[in-house]
Amino acid sequence: MSESALRMGRLEWTLLILLSVLWGGSFFFVGVAVHELPPFTIVALRVGLAALTLFVVIRLIGLRMPYAPRIWLAFFGMGFINNMVPFSLIVWGQTHIASGLASILNAATPLFTLVVAHLFTADERMTPARVAGLAVGFAGVIFIIGPDALSGIGQDVAAQCAILGAGLAYAFSGVFGRRFRRMNIPPMVTATGQVTASTVLIVPVALMVEQPWQLSAPGAGTWASVFALAILSTALAYIIYFRILAVAGATNLLLVTFLIPVSAILLGVAFLHEMLEPKHFAGMALIGLGLMLVDGRPLRLLTRTKVPSS
Repeated sequence: MSESALRMGRLEWTLLILLSVLWGGSFFFVGVAVHELPPFTIVALRVGLAALTLFVVIRLIGLRMPYAPRIWLAFFGMGFINNMVPFSLIVWGQTHIASGLASILNAATPLFTLVVAHLFTADERMTPARVAGLAVGFAGVIFIIGPDALSGIGQDVAAQCAILGAGLAYAFSGVFGRRFRRMNIPPMVTATGQVTASTVLIVPVALMVEQPWQLSAPGAGTWASVFALAILSTALAYIIYFRILAVAGATNLLLVTFLIPVSAILLGVAFLHEMLEPKHFAGMALIGLGLMLVDGRPLRLLTRTKVPSS
């Protein structure tokens, strides 16, 4: 697929915004669940319930899961680097550092993806405009969350490295996941396969390490957060994820981490009666500028010269 074929269209941008809302909510849901459930148990419930949900949907719409060992090997690879590793690192990291700092560190994901995609793909090359766009977008994330969140840098270094490690895992999984388009596997089936593989991988770890049957029964709020995390932020989100990945590539897809703080702010305004501050408008403007630089089309329209008629 050529680089021009990986451009984001109107539908892809709409889906990317929706994905940012779904994943923006996941930080809130995890923040609620970690008060009563340990990290691996949360991840196991997240992917297990998502897998059950997607299998029901697959059955209802008449799709079939593949049986070929090579496809399931790819599902397990994707499940490991896209779910088990980053989910566990993020949940563990959030138990040690503030969510604002975690969000900023998570926003490094597109920067990692730009480098990984440049090294391992032929059609997602690093360009000056993309580098500038990602830098501007990252600055916008810091503006929105607030530079004060960076005051925790240097404390709980292991937790901060865990969040950065999750971003690096997402970068590699974005490049790895492009193979499912070449295998002609629909996004719905890919999403189901990878969360199923993730469940098989993480459940034994949760059972051995955390022994969740010995935990006190969690409250209704925790269960509501777990189900929302599984159905909205995982099952539905990964259907959208693989749809965008197949069409637009890893670098464009993982721009979603710039939009997640914007979604979180706007959700807070809409449902929690929070107020927009000047830093939020400045941050959103920088993120918008960064996305335009990465996309490239507005820049080309501004620099396009009119050819005189003969």
